[in-house]
Amino acid sequence: MTADDVRRPTPEHLLLESQRATRGKLKIYLGACAGVGKTWAMLQEAHRLQEQGVDILVGIAESHGRVGTQAQLEGLPLLPRQKGRGKLYDEFDLDGALQRHPTIILVDELAHTNAPGSRHPKRWQDVEELLESGIDVFTTLNIQHLDSLNDVVRGITGIQVQETLPDPFFDHADEVVLVDISPDDLLERLKEGNVYVGDRAERAIENFFRKGNLFALRELALRRTAERVDGQMRAWREGRRLADRVWHTNDALLVCVKSDVGSEKLIRVAARLANRLGCEWHAINVDTTSYRRRSREQRHRVLQHLRLAEKLGAVTATLSDTDRCTAVVRYAREHNLGKIIIGRPPNRRSLFKFGSQGLAQQLARAAPDLDLLITACGETIQRPKVIPKLDWESRPWKGCFAAVFFCAAITAFFNFFLPQFSPINLVMVYLLGVVLTALKFGRLPAVFASIINIVVFDWFFVAPTGQLGISDAQYAVTFSVMLGVGLLIGNLTASLRYQARVARSREKRSTQLYELASELSQHSAMSDIALAGQKAISRAFSARCEIWLPNEQNTLQPILEEASQLLPDRAILHWCFEKGQAAGAGTDTLPGVPYKMIPLLSGSQCFGVAILTTIESHALISPEQQRLLDTFVLLLASAQQRVALTQREQLSRVTIEREELRNTLLSALSHDLRTPLTVLFAQVEMLTLELGHPAEPVMEQLSALREQTLAMVRLVSNILDMARIEAEGFHLNTDWLSVEEILQSARESIERLFPDVQIDFQCPEQVVLIRGEGPLLERVFINLFENAVKYGRGREAPISVVILPNEQQVAVSICDQGPGLPTNETVSLFTKFSRGKSESTIPGVGMGLAICKTITELHGGHIHAENSPQGGACFTLNLPATTPQGDVP
Repeated sequence: MTADDVRRPTPEHLLLESQRATRGKLKIYLGACAGVGKTWAMLQEAHRLQEQGVDILVGIAESHGRVGTQAQLEGLPLLPRQKGRGKLYDEFDLDGALQRHPTIILVDELAHTNAPGSRHPKRWQDVEELLESGIDVFTTLNIQHLDSLNDVVRGITGIQVQETLPDPFFDHADEVVLVDISPDDLLERLKEGNVYVGDRAERAIENFFRKGNLFALRELALRRTAERVDGQMRAWREGRRLADRVWHTNDALLVCVKSDVGSEKLIRVAARLANRLGCEWHAINVDTTSYRRRSREQRHRVLQHLRLAEKLGAVTATLSDTDRCTAVVRYAREHNLGKIIIGRPPNRRSLFKFGSQGLAQQLARAAPDLDLLITACGETIQRPKVIPKLDWESRPWKGCFAAVFFCAAITAFFNFFLPQFSPINLVMVYLLGVVLTALKFGRLPAVFASIINIVVFDWFFVAPTGQLGISDAQYAVTFSVMLGVGLLIGNLTASLRYQARVARSREKRSTQLYELASELSQHSAMSDIALAGQKAISRAFSARCEIWLPNEQNTLQPILEEASQLLPDRAILHWCFEKGQAAGAGTDTLPGVPYKMIPLLSGSQCFGVAILTTIESHALISPEQQRLLDTFVLLLASAQQRVALTQREQLSRVTIEREELRNTLLSALSHDLRTPLTVLFAQVEMLTLELGHPAEPVMEQLSALREQTLAMVRLVSNILDMARIEAEGFHLNTDWLSVEEILQSARESIERLFPDVQIDFQCPEQVVLIRGEGPLLERVFINLFENAVKYGRGREAPISVVILPNEQQVAVSICDQGPGLPTNETVSLFTKFSRGKSESTIPGVGMGLAICKTITELHGGHIHAENSPQGGACFTLNLPATTPQGDVP
């Protein structure tokens, strides 16, 4: 493949380019906040392009009364605002812009909600339609309007930004221009009235435009722009096949970790350096052919080093390659990491030892464009030598026996059966034996086979035979070539075996992950998912695995309790589940136990614990095996989270449908009941007036009928109020109200129902004002008074009302002297259709306290109930306290 073939665009790339050719270009002027000059910069660019003959149209530009901005609009063609209902709307006319179809259109304030009745609810959707029609758009945006930064801005400024823009729309912009000024200059502009007109500037400086907020917003704008530029740079490099070079646009670090004890210090040095530079860093370990010859302790130490790097914020990886230098350079260039940090052993001579190059020299020769940092690793701790337990392929003496066998077989066959065979051709047969030895047993047996083949060939087939001597100088060249070819073939075949083993391992891991993901997608129950994961982990790691899930009492139990063979410590199991951290063998928590516990974490929720005990002692030593296990656990947790979310969604859907049906039924029923109840109450009032003499025998029945009718009217009113508040689009008609006057009005209403009730007020001397809707707040106090009369013996003992105002809120406590509230039911009392005594003879359906809670929260307050120390129930209503501006009637 030639260089031109590599750079040749694909059909998909050509199709994308053709679509981009017909689509308009989006240019965003981004600023930290209002007043930095985004609209000014956009209008200046429009004037410059207009002078060059470009068709410019100002679709909408907000001057906010600024004289300078209004002056910049002069000379530019303006699009008339959208008309509707006989007056001008302050909105962008999308249809007019499409009909006019200019080359470039200016649309100010991209994050804006259009007026009701517009084609699109958001202005950025209007811009999207303009771009699809081939019109270039210039627009402005503040950093706080990005959707992903909404919570960050709220945490900084304390203000919830309502107008937001989806991040993908911003990321797909063709050009972003950062308009920036210092916070001091911006505050000076505010004071001069160049940002807000009138007293809005003073209020803005006191609230949103505090200097600390401006610093933080400015940093967000700079960082977001830098991230976008970095992404564009990476995409440009990938599109032009420039990934073979590192561009030092940031200070990203790469740390090479080995099994040496000093690598721990190397990792900490890299972490401190990355924190000071404020950059990302990676930690890698290269799994070469010598990895399998490492002891168990060394492999475990590598895994600990990678875990330490992850805790300190690094991105870790384990690479498989025959050459460490090549793997490090390739990884650095793929991730654009410009600085490589390696450790220097205590013995400096080992860095550049005779006869071979150290890693530093290899990196300097292979990647001269990368910065190389060499740090001291500290003193090496002497540890007892551990004889590694090697498998069949790692036992060199078996390969040496095989080399001797191949050599003897070839020599015997050609010496006794084909003595006339040419010695020169016989060399190729001996090389075949070297290849077979290297292919099966590795590099060291291949070297041994090369040497022994030369000796035997010289003894039996080179004159004079029967002695190790060379009469012809040409055989010296033959032996040298034979030895060199044997060594080269041995190295190549050993590398091939290693790469084949790595490929088989990767294929096996991919197959296992695919099978597990496919099986998990077919199950919709927690136990089935856990059982499938349990079998997959046991099969993949040759281990015994059990997954324990929480029951209804939040106690962990095995899936198949009768088949459980592991008896883990319940205390460790509970700690692992509660803390969400692994424990047991191979971890930092209780590593002496013979099993390992891994929590099934997805996000911040733990769905269970996987308990693993390995049959082979070295099964989980490799970092790759650890990563595979972590991936298995993550798949299980994600599948369980999917099932939990699905169940929660189904339950929520049923609950919503039930609530909607109940509200609809109650609303229709209450409307149908109000008319006959009104007629009934009017008839009772008329009869009471006509037979108003107390001596009349039917007056007692009329009084009871009137009282029950009023109770039914109040119940229907509560239901209607609840349905009206829960309906969409409900708005409070707020006004300044006196708390004492509302309570007095509520007391008069309750005294008409219960003439013998006693209510005592404890009010402060000054008038306490709140802002709210009077009839709704009066309904709250009436319901609380009625509740105290019914359940708190309000006719036998007085009801006390205490008003306690402070700077933040106004607290109104209504206490009775009854039997008190049921234990552990104070919260459920405020739910709809919930009563303290469900089987009580006291009439009611449990709507009174629910409407109290709903109205209170609608006013920005909260209500709670508790038992008073003196006995009885006490309901406390907390409403926000605000200071009235100007004269309050």
